[in-house]
Amino acid sequence: MTEPQTTHFDTVLVANRGEIACRIIRTLRERGIRSIAVYSDADRNARHVSLADAAVRLGGPAPADSYLNVRSVLDAAAKSGSQAIHPGYGFLSENQSFAQACADAGIVFIGPSVHALNMMGDKIRSKNHVAGYGVPTIPGINEPGLSNEQLIEAAGGVGYPMLIKPSAGGGGKGMHIVEREEDLAATLETARRVAQRAFGDDTLLIERLINTPRHIEVQVLADNHGAVIHLGERECSLQRRHQKVIEEAPSPLLDDATRARIGEAACAAARSVGYSGAGTVEFLVSDAAPGEFFFMEMNTRLQVEHPVTEMVTGIDLVDWQVRIAAGEALTVEQSGVHLTGHAVEARVYAENPERGFLPTTGTVLRLHEPSGAGIRVDSSLADGLEIASHYDPMLAKVIAWAPTRLEALTRLDRALGETVVLGVHTNTEYLRLLLQDEDVRAGHLDTGLIERRLPTLAFRGADDHLLAAAALFLHERALNASTTAEANAVWARPTGWRLGEARASRYCLGVSATDSVSVGVRGEPGGASVTVGDGSPVAAGLSAGHDGTMSVDYRGITRVYEVALHGAVLHIGADGFQMELRNRSRAEELAEHLLSRDRVPGAVSPDVRSPMPGTVIAVNAASGDAVEAGQTILVVEAMKMEHKLVAEAAGRVTVNVKTGDLVKLDQIVATITPVNTPDKGATE
Repeated sequence: MTEPQTTHFDTVLVANRGEIACRIIRTLRERGIRSIAVYSDADRNARHVSLADAAVRLGGPAPADSYLNVRSVLDAAAKSGSQAIHPGYGFLSENQSFAQACADAGIVFIGPSVHALNMMGDKIRSKNHVAGYGVPTIPGINEPGLSNEQLIEAAGGVGYPMLIKPSAGGGGKGMHIVEREEDLAATLETARRVAQRAFGDDTLLIERLINTPRHIEVQVLADNHGAVIHLGERECSLQRRHQKVIEEAPSPLLDDATRARIGEAACAAARSVGYSGAGTVEFLVSDAAPGEFFFMEMNTRLQVEHPVTEMVTGIDLVDWQVRIAAGEALTVEQSGVHLTGHAVEARVYAENPERGFLPTTGTVLRLHEPSGAGIRVDSSLADGLEIASHYDPMLAKVIAWAPTRLEALTRLDRALGETVVLGVHTNTEYLRLLLQDEDVRAGHLDTGLIERRLPTLAFRGADDHLLAAAALFLHERALNASTTAEANAVWARPTGWRLGEARASRYCLGVSATDSVSVGVRGEPGGASVTVGDGSPVAAGLSAGHDGTMSVDYRGITRVYEVALHGAVLHIGADGFQMELRNRSRAEELAEHLLSRDRVPGAVSPDVRSPMPGTVIAVNAASGDAVEAGQTILVVEAMKMEHKLVAEAAGRVTVNVKTGDLVKLDQIVATITPVNTPDKGATE
């Protein structure tokens, strides 16, 4: 056998974007390697572009025109003189055709071999393969090429509930739970359609659904000289719709003996395909039987949650990916891997949990990321950065390390409270609520915990304190805007001065697309009287009320808020909570009042609004069509998520958009006009 030769990379191209591109570029810089970024037109001003030593344009905003365009990526590598390409995760990272194209072009793919990608890239093939090497697998149907009818016939031996998974999928996408036999046929049809659209392969597999399952994954490192080690496990059980939300290392479930067994099983899976580089072997473990574990799949790339492993082992995984790809042998032996302390990671997404976790867009108007002992932030954020709907909504990861698990959870919670991203709605409040859950803190986790907890999570709303703070901020802005001599006249400044008792300046604050609250402010912001809605006047005061941070005293309670004004929209937040308040004009206020006056209490709104900014990808009804309540009118897509917009009531529809149109949050895309129907009790 010929020994692999060691080479040195002078220049490496990072074929990715966002926080992972920034993270890879950081390690390349530490190693003294020149980094090349690539970007789409939508990412021209992205943070990873500015961090790299050079950047090459790939194409238009659509992934197919840029980050997924193999020819454009290879051309960028050739143009920049790159000897190797690091694919990050997602996009081309597990694409065996891309890995082969790199080899054909004489460029090193920083990842495993084409053989390993091929073998582990298919769930059915990988599961059948590792079973032959003593790795335990979940009972199920793993034969490729079966039709829906054949799967239905074989499903009786699996039992219900069962899990349908796309063989070519990853990241939990396209999975469907079937509780009853009568639902299987329709669910298979849906699963095939989703799999074909998402992965270009509609092959399905069926597995027994593990009760109270915990998602445990093992990080492995393997070189080209035959050495394979594991770096302990990560607990990734806090998931929503199969998407990981909070991850930690090590798992609070496993004891040392089980850790050694599951680690060796992961190494066996890696050895079975001659794996090289960093990879992750994922297992399901029943909470009721932590000594049993079952192979799910192997991710042949770096994982989103890799920082928690780095923080408890002190090993830079990206550094070792580069060194292994250059032919170096591992200098770390299994006996030298020690897990010290505990690390927890939370994913910060551009999404709104109160709106069903739909993705959001916007411009970062004010940014503060936490720091301090034991805190790490992997981020793509920057002031002024525009967050569009073309890509995955993950913006950053906040990671905390501490000597104990409870200390790490507490430290992460505090760090999230210090995280400020105004201008784009994020999930930080939701993350903090999860971290404070009793079962989470006790380590009693399973993949269904979040879904069970969601109905009970109490999200903050626009309480009187926040509304008073917003009005005081706007009031101060209005006063400061009056700088000319004429404007300083007592009848022009918004002080409420007039003959007789001073009148309050009124601010109509829109708390949603249809609801607003009127707040009156009388006097100077530093010592004002504030009336929220129909309440009584309350003494309140504001200090340091310009763009940035302001401190507001209301009813004897002082809170510090982060604020940013963008047009007529005030972005305001505190302690990980944030919201947008529209400062409605008198005309908008009057229009809303007239609409509410004519609206029958309890009646369904005739307007169909888009719950997220995005692109219309399908229109299922034409203007003038009769529709039923619950019927799909159109479909909007943003950040890899599709959302069906349905009629809330029966009637005739007027559609205001067409396929391909871009829509804004809360934009009215259709209107339903009720159709009068004769009373069923009426006689002919």
